[in-house]
Amino acid sequence: MAADEPGALELFVSIGLSESKARETLRNQALSALLREAIVQAQEILGSAADKTVGTLLYNVASRLKDPKHLGFLVEYIATKKIVTDLQLNAALEYVKSHPVEPIDAADFARECGVGVIVTPEQIEEAVEASISKHRAQLLSERYRFNMGLLMGEARSKLKWADGKIIKNEVDLQVSQGGLQIWTRDFGEAATACSSLICILCADHVPCTFPGENYKTEGYVVTPNTMNLLKQHLEITGGQVRTRFPPEPNGILHIGHAKAINFNFGFAKANGGICFLRYDDTNPEKEEEKYFTAIRDIVEWLGYTPYAVTHASDYFDQLYTWAVDLIRRGHAYVCHQKVEEIKGHNPPPSPWRDRPVEESLLLFEVLPFHGEATLRMKLVMEDGKMDPVAYRIKYTPHHRTGDKWCIYPTYDYTHCLCDSIENITHSLCTKEFQARRSSYFWLCNALDVYCPVQWEYGRLNLLYTVVSKRKIIRLVDSGAVRDWDDPRLFTLTALRRRGFPAEAINNFCARVGVTVAQCTMEPHMLEACVREVLNEQAPRVMAVLEPLCVTIVNFPAPHKILEIDVPNFPADETKGFHKVPFQPTIYIEQSDFREVPEKGYKRLAPGQPVGLRHTGYVIAIQSIIKDTNGRVKELEVTCTKSEAAEKPKAFIHWVSNPLVCEVRQYERLFLHKNPEDPAEVPQGFLSDVNPNSLSVIEEALVDRSVCGAKPFTKFQFERLGYFSVDPDSTGAKVSSQKGQKPGRVPSPSPVQMARKGKFSCT
Repeated sequence: MAADEPGALELFVSIGLSESKARETLRNQALSALLREAIVQAQEILGSAADKTVGTLLYNVASRLKDPKHLGFLVEYIATKKIVTDLQLNAALEYVKSHPVEPIDAADFARECGVGVIVTPEQIEEAVEASISKHRAQLLSERYRFNMGLLMGEARSKLKWADGKIIKNEVDLQVSQGGLQIWTRDFGEAATACSSLICILCADHVPCTFPGENYKTEGYVVTPNTMNLLKQHLEITGGQVRTRFPPEPNGILHIGHAKAINFNFGFAKANGGICFLRYDDTNPEKEEEKYFTAIRDIVEWLGYTPYAVTHASDYFDQLYTWAVDLIRRGHAYVCHQKVEEIKGHNPPPSPWRDRPVEESLLLFEVLPFHGEATLRMKLVMEDGKMDPVAYRIKYTPHHRTGDKWCIYPTYDYTHCLCDSIENITHSLCTKEFQARRSSYFWLCNALDVYCPVQWEYGRLNLLYTVVSKRKIIRLVDSGAVRDWDDPRLFTLTALRRRGFPAEAINNFCARVGVTVAQCTMEPHMLEACVREVLNEQAPRVMAVLEPLCVTIVNFPAPHKILEIDVPNFPADETKGFHKVPFQPTIYIEQSDFREVPEKGYKRLAPGQPVGLRHTGYVIAIQSIIKDTNGRVKELEVTCTKSEAAEKPKAFIHWVSNPLVCEVRQYERLFLHKNPEDPAEVPQGFLSDVNPNSLSVIEEALVDRSVCGAKPFTKFQFERLGYFSVDPDSTGAKVSSQKGQKPGRVPSPSPVQMARKGKFSCT
């Protein structure tokens, strides 16, 4: 096997492959064997090692050639530099595929593949000049919105074998020298109009091609019809950027999806484009209506409005028609291998791969009656996996199409074709889909339909959590969490319930950045973004979690209730005030009193007065009342106007005539950073659940200014942290989750309002 032959790695590196790409190639036995043979043949012709340009073409021919018997013929043209561009190689591969009978007519081959054709700089200059002249008025009116790919496409149509990079450089030169200044990488007004951090980031730092420039993408397959298809695409879209967010409706979105939402919608918005929300509803066994609703709610909660809401199932009829066409073209076949047989990295080749086209067409028509039969595509993916499944049988009604179908398309088959139908310009996905890029390009070109660009970026992971849908379900079933929206999880519904603002999540995604490298972040980085937003948005109120009763024996107005004006935001009193009752009986935190204070303790103690926040009074202890067990149950104090008293060492918060509330405080759900790592947690993630991740204070006290607050309303409880009204609150019971303390890692919790309320910590 090629992977075992000595020197194979060095041989592949010698033609210009990176070491990582060479090792990846070695894992694909069929590809590595063919590439080695191509290199050896080229070296025999050259009498020396192949340079990088030749090496790239050799790799491309080895990875894309369907019939190895033509390898020597094509290698000779590459080594002698009669074929020098990808465009020529694409034409050559198409020619040998459509002319299976040997010998190949060398003269006809040379004519069809541009062998010996020389395109001069003068010809390129004239073609570009003619195209710019034709569109000059449109260029000047649309400026940066004009699609430069249209100019390059027209020049390429006149000069079929011209180097695309040279045409691109000539277009840039003529536009610049002509004073048009129509396009810049900062996207001008579009980026300015997009205020969010993620939009600005997408406008400035994403290395994607412009609409119509798809052929510039690495690995993009160019066929003789590519430029015509791109021209038709541009006529439909007008050069507009189009993206899509394509979630599977089989679970609740998590923090990683927030990055995907921001990137897809943000990239489109930053470039004056549009973004579709498209449900990948191809597996009815796992899909539920509640997931469809929750996904759209979250997208809109994050601040994005889809241009259109579509479904993969909208296109089932077209996808089926294309599947039949794929079989007719000889690119797919019906296979009877069982699921267990084709799992894994190197499953055995299908014995049905070469069955006649007519037989596969007949079997595909009656596929629902063939048990475990599947429709498979004839290609080798970048990771070496052969013949991915395009259709499989599922005797499950679909939520939108009912019983119309018993066979459903897979992601590998559906995704790129739906992108093509919707004229998506940039198919943005996470790095694990890079191995599917070749199949993405292959399938669109095998059917001769418009092929978008796929660009991969690093996914976002957080420590101390799991986001796998399957594992979250196990957490729910085991009782470790209540449901998908339990505030200890990092699903987006859970974070919203915990009180995290959408703006903070978007800011976090922007700060993480859009890179090709996977990033794993500490939760406190997200929490810091939350604090920044809540510090500006959450009004301050007073609450006491562990109450201690205090009676003011010389209250200045014993027969009336005083009302204190408390600023909603003490740092900016222009944001208004709320009134708090002040009566002879108040409640303070138990921790704000010490009968015998330790050294450095500055709060209330015998002989050590403290100020009461916002009242203008200082209180001092007169007597300590204890219960029969000797525990302090009440303090009797006197009060003095602040200006008449010595300045106290501290000021404490308090409540009077309060609401009784339930407060839920949360800590991290898992004890270890990587609960799914067997090295850290040998007994599995369920064994790593923190038994103290939830604590409930059933009778906390909150001042009455929060009464009537709606679910998800956020407050900062002074000196305690940020809290959010929980959505499980009712008229008789209002619940709220506790938020984070300014300057430290937060812990969520809920409060009820009315007779007994609940708050959750954000």
